[in-house]
Amino acid sequence: MEKEDAIAALAALAQAHRLDVFRLLVQAGPEGVPAGRIGERLGLASATLSFHLNQLRHAGLIGFRREGRSLIYHAQYDAMSALLAYLTENCCQGDAAACGVAPLAITRSVHS
Repeated sequence: MEKEDAIAALAALAQAHRLDVFRLLVQAGPEGVPAGRIGERLGLASATLSFHLNQLRHAGLIGFRREGRSLIYHAQYDAMSALLAYLTENCCQGDAAACGVAPLAITRSVHS
């Protein structure tokens, strides 16, 4: 991941509603969640939700697919893993185990 991509992802997540949306989508798994259900679960109006979804999508953290008239949003796990790896790549002078950080374990559990 490039520095600019990390900055964009972190900026997108640095807002309470967007962080809530992203966490909901990560928890939902690869099948995703329809936009309407996201709004219902988080108590967000359609226009507000649309704005936040677009910010996360432009940062590369989420994607969507169309099913009929519904938009189903899902987390981009590769982007999430790349951000975590970028943030921890030089942890403890390259010895992540010394810091108690296990980015590979995170990557494996997300894709399992």
